[in-house]
Amino acid sequence: MKLKNACFTICLSVLLGACGGSEEAESDASMDPIKVGVLHSLSGSMAISETTLKDTVEMLVADQNANGGLLGRQLEAVVVDPASDWPLFAERARELLESEQVDVVFGCWTSVSRKSVLPVFEELNGLLFYPVQYEGEESSRNVIYTGAAPNQQAIPAVDYLMNEVGIERWVLEGTDYVYPRTTNRILEAYLKQQGVADEDISINYTPFSHSDWQTRVSEIRDFGSEGKPTAVVSTINGDANVPFYLELANQEVSAEDIPVVAFSVGEEELSGLDTEPLVGHLAAWNYFQSIESPVNSQFISSWQQRMGADRTTNDPMEAHYIGFNLWTQAVQAAGTTDVDAVLEALPGLETPNLTGGTATLLNNHHLTKPVFIGEVRADGQFDVVWQTDGTVPGDAWTDYLPGSEDTEADWVELNCGNYNTQTGVCSGTNFE
Repeated sequence: MKLKNACFTICLSVLLGACGGSEEAESDASMDPIKVGVLHSLSGSMAISETTLKDTVEMLVADQNANGGLLGRQLEAVVVDPASDWPLFAERARELLESEQVDVVFGCWTSVSRKSVLPVFEELNGLLFYPVQYEGEESSRNVIYTGAAPNQQAIPAVDYLMNEVGIERWVLEGTDYVYPRTTNRILEAYLKQQGVADEDISINYTPFSHSDWQTRVSEIRDFGSEGKPTAVVSTINGDANVPFYLELANQEVSAEDIPVVAFSVGEEELSGLDTEPLVGHLAAWNYFQSIESPVNSQFISSWQQRMGADRTTNDPMEAHYIGFNLWTQAVQAAGTTDVDAVLEALPGLETPNLTGGTATLLNNHHLTKPVFIGEVRADGQFDVVWQTDGTVPGDAWTDYLPGSEDTEADWVELNCGNYNTQTGVCSGTNFE
């Protein structure tokens, strides 16, 4: 009998010890760092633009930790390199969500990379903050689009050139992938609605990392020499921009002759160029480093203290700044990093942007943004020559393409990213 009681006591002690160990493990797990995934190319053609965004997220994480972390826990940046390889983006996204079990991901630049990872985020119910201007025609429950939609960049840029500069002929020059092609479809339809003739629109695409621009720049120069004011609307992306602008200078195509307005060239891209021949060319963004505001001065100071006095800031960095602040607000409001709870808390949240205003997250997972047209200075910065009066709400679906004009995204009232207002049918994430 004593032996039986001893065995019972030992077994009970082991069982209670195991239970105590489980509680201790659970307690330890609650103190594990909150993992923030970083999905940006650190090599390949897009590294020229994306490496800075990796650095930005790491700075935001470090600053958040210095301020006490989030929900009483520290944050940990988990960085992967998809190497400008679009299928590899999907593999790295799955690695972050399944293997690393990150709570949120900040990443992608090109639309083809975003579309590559989109099925992964929707399958695994991950949360992606996407910081770059894009072509619209999409709204996913699992993506927060903190970059500009076409009505917050491309359309205002064309309006500026048409109404303020008097442009009548249009070169739509892009890299050969989804963002330039869809954006230029929108712009072509918009220009024709404004009365521009077919013969006054030239559209061309080149591959990523294209370097031999001599023939194409010659064609642009000839197109602009036929008596009508001409401009280039550039959706050239990545490192192909460097030889493009160099060839413009080689062929003495100045901003006075044929101005270029770029949607993917900012301070970071210009930092590797002799900008003297580029003075006067334009870019359309929602942020420029040169814009004066107290919050921007503080952000630039923090960035340069961390990275060096020669490092510039740019628009997609501001988008990550806004997105990160919205995410931390939503986590605090929800009391958890659970994706469903955070997604429910996000719409309607507001946070300061870096230009002195406020960014609001809309029901369609897009932001309100100001729009600026900047002119290249000799020092690689931009002088703002035009801006919108206040902010513009991001529109996921353009008003200028058939089908899209009747489509609405609303993840609060309609719980749909693709709702046809004519038929009352929700047909999914993507129209195309």
